Amino acid sequence: MADDRKAFLLRADPLLWKEIERWAADELRSVNGQIEFILRDAVRRRRRPGGEAPPAAVPPEPPAA
Repeated sequence: MADDRKAFLLRADPLLWKEIERWAADELRSVNGQIEFILRDAVRRRRRPGGEAPPAAVPPEPPAA
């Protein structure tokens, strides 16, 4: 079975990186696993109680000329 996960480059402030490293070590995860955990949790929290994602932001209509 192939790994279907997407790889991407992440630029992070060195102090933030160190903090994530410490957090990951505390929870016995790799830094990559910790970042994925944080992102999954953020997406879960953003969803509505019924599991539905909030509607996309719609830009306001321009004023009539």
